[in-house]
Amino acid sequence: MSQRPVTSRTSFLSGLTLVLGVFAACDGGGGGTGPVDLERPVVDRHAAIPSDVTKVTPEQDQSPPILHSPDFQEPVPVPVISTAGAEDAPFIPAGRDELYFYFAADVRESPAIQIRNPVNGIWVSKREEGVWQEPTLVWLQRVGDLALNGCPFVGGDEMFFCTAREGYSGLNWFRAAYAEGEWGNWALYLFDPAMEVGELHIHEDELYYDSERAGGNGGTDIWMATRDGEGWANPVNVTAVNSSDFDSRPYVTQDGNELWITRWYEGSPAIFRSKKRDGAWQTPELILSRFAGEPTLDAEGNLYFVHHFFQDGVMLEADIYVAYRK
Repeated sequence: MSQRPVTSRTSFLSGLTLVLGVFAACDGGGGGTGPVDLERPVVDRHAAIPSDVTKVTPEQDQSPPILHSPDFQEPVPVPVISTAGAEDAPFIPAGRDELYFYFAADVRESPAIQIRNPVNGIWVSKREEGVWQEPTLVWLQRVGDLALNGCPFVGGDEMFFCTAREGYSGLNWFRAAYAEGEWGNWALYLFDPAMEVGELHIHEDELYYDSERAGGNGGTDIWMATRDGEGWANPVNVTAVNSSDFDSRPYVTQDGNELWITRWYEGSPAIFRSKKRDGAWQTPELILSRFAGEPTLDAEGNLYFVHHFFQDGVMLEADIYVAYRK
């Protein structure tokens, strides 16, 4: 994926093109579940955060998110999930009481360094009796292999994620399967290159994704392709929800009646919602602004998103926030 303005992603995608060529020359290691004789090490998010990094609180936030909708309460950080590291790219799958997200222990590190530590990757928290539990790492590469995984989407027992890893050139989409309590059988997933698939969301037989491909309204647009056997075809621009700026990170509610997106607004990412009426998407309405992006909703309709903390133009960290529905 080509680079875009810094919105709601961490340094995971920023600058990856500078280091991917190194790993393309390495041999194999990208697919499969990994050798059974290699025990996975204990990976501790909290221990990996540098001691000189101080947690930013909402009271210290120079640019707190702004709520524009009467449907939700004021947003707050999600307990247990948010740390002094960077939590990003939240996703709550339909029918699963789980919250997936990308974690980076130190955003000051370049991707070339982050990729060498398995703590930087996709994590998942399970909700028990209404409370999110301490997250655990989702292993999506063999022990010892270099990989940096992000952009999680989970539908049923299938996960799509973007990854930079040894043995592969560039940033690629992989697919994994859930069986016997863990994700495995990860393998390269090839979309039609002409579609130029960015971050995605699958709803039934529709693939919504962001892309800078030709034919859009400008910047990054939301596109929709339809299922065609094992693949996807006939992408169309979702004109009603796109602007001349950067529209990205689509999320479709389980009932298929709301399309949530991230859009650049007054100098930073913001969250917009489009509703479907008579089978057509309507003009999106502003829900949250000021460093708010990558929306996802739980079964109760509560809105989760990532919020980045900046100071003097420098990103310090990122947290997962929630705006509870009234």
